[in-house]
Amino acid sequence: MANVLIVKTGDAFPEVVDQHGDFETLFEKQLSTELPAHLDLQVWDATRSPQAPDLKTLAGILITGSHSMVSEAEAWSEALKPWLQEALASDVPMLGVCYGHQLMAAAFGGVSDYHPAGRESGTRSVRLTQSGQQDPLFGQLPEHFAAHLTHAQSVMKPPFGSTILAHNSHDAHQALRYGPRQWSVQFHPEFTAPVMRAYIERQRAALRDQGEDPESLLANVTDSPEATSLLQRFLGFV
Repeated sequence: MANVLIVKTGDAFPEVVDQHGDFETLFEKQLSTELPAHLDLQVWDATRSPQAPDLKTLAGILITGSHSMVSEAEAWSEALKPWLQEALASDVPMLGVCYGHQLMAAAFGGVSDYHPAGRESGTRSVRLTQSGQQDPLFGQLPEHFAAHLTHAQSVMKPPFGSTILAHNSHDAHQALRYGPRQWSVQFHPEFTAPVMRAYIERQRAALRDQGEDPESLLANVTDSPEATSLLQRFLGFV
């Protein structure tokens, strides 16, 4: 049995946890439907348990989102950086999501910080770059696809040597590749439409403050099967 580790980097809002499950549970739900028999999903809460698992015991790594901010350099988050660097050097397959995306980029030499245009929330269109269309993980997606997003920080400067795979009008770095089997995405492939709506409801005031219309964002939430398909496809590289 090969172990695929879900690195938990934070907790979802209580009402999301109650109704849909916490961040790691959202990943488990999406992955368990077609989990290959030789793979076993495990969870490590990096915010509460400082001892990182031995990379030699892992066949792959998934990194969740968080309500923390990478630029605040919390001790648990900073401690993950050398571990991620070692994982990249050892060619352990990795997929970082939202906070995981920003953390991987920062760990490998990029810069993650608050986006000057503010928060991006809702179901938005994401577009593959030419490199994304040729990428082994992303290449089977349509050039434009829907994805669920909720983030205030972004990868402002990707690491040297990384490849930009996807972008949209808000964020130039919606998806990056760092090595043969190491990717990260700003959007949430693990989110369902109800989870996305719950996040918009929680963020109503903040979204209005930056000139967004929460009702319009709620009305435009759709399913995102193409984005979600990345999770199952990632397991093919494990």
